[in-house]
Amino acid sequence: MNELCAIIKDMVIPNFMNIRTSLRTYDRNALCCGSPCWRWAYHAIHSADKWFINPFVYEEPPFHEEGMDNPDNHTVVELSDQQLLDYLDAVEKKTLDYIDTLTDEMLYEKPENCRYTRMELVLRQFRHLSFHTGMLNGQTAVEKGAFPMWVSEKEKYVDDGIYFGRYRKGTIKL
Repeated sequence: MNELCAIIKDMVIPNFMNIRTSLRTYDRNALCCGSPCWRWAYHAIHSADKWFINPFVYEEPPFHEEGMDNPDNHTVVELSDQQLLDYLDAVEKKTLDYIDTLTDEMLYEKPENCRYTRMELVLRQFRHLSFHTGMLNGQTAVEKGAFPMWVSEKEKYVDDGIYFGRYRKGTIKL
């Protein structure tokens, strides 16, 4: 039985739901630490794409420009929010499909050419995605006076709006 893999899958789905909500609510051009928020969103999604499975055996997405994953680097490429959401969808599918191939025993193993175990990679991405989702949501909360919806369990998610706080469904247009 793959109890740990099932738990990981149940916990990673809300992570993707939360960053998707961030992308539906944030101001993509607002500056955070000197870079526009869309760059931080890309950084988080790219990191999940690269580091969740095996960062040492990885192929960049076709739209990626060298150094684009670092928000401090200047890039020519600018991704739209729809492109970011499409990339997020692809990364989520790739991640969930990968988890479906794992056994609990494999979590203790290191993937090819990788110095981290699969469990370490999973935990690092849980932390990283949550950090950047919170960072984007903090920017949104300051700007709009409400914190975007946060999901902790996928079964308990009720889409009654996308904000906690003073805004309610129908009172804010995105």
